[in-house]
Amino acid sequence: MALLQTNKDLIATGIKEFNILLNQQVFSDPAVPEEAMVTVVNDWMNFYINYYRQQMVGEQQEQDKAVQELRQELDTLSVSFLDKYRNFLKSL
Repeated sequence: MALLQTNKDLIATGIKEFNILLNQQVFSDPAVPEEAMVTVVNDWMNFYINYYRQQMVGEQQEQDKAVQELRQELDTLSVSFLDKYRNFLKSL
């Protein structure tokens, strides 16, 4: 089942906005512990998913598929961000 265009647009917007949020983060000393940063990023991700879930259209199965795709994309961005953060911590 292909995603509806509205859901594709919402996913693209969510990805763009989440990426902007991650790119705005400034790593500084004293640093937040890695476990705390993981919690923060997971909270941000859940916030975005819950926000966009309410806007998804179509049958429930369509909405679920769109939310799953959004979750996968945000998770990918999160992993990359947390890798950069771990490298920052190692450099201290």
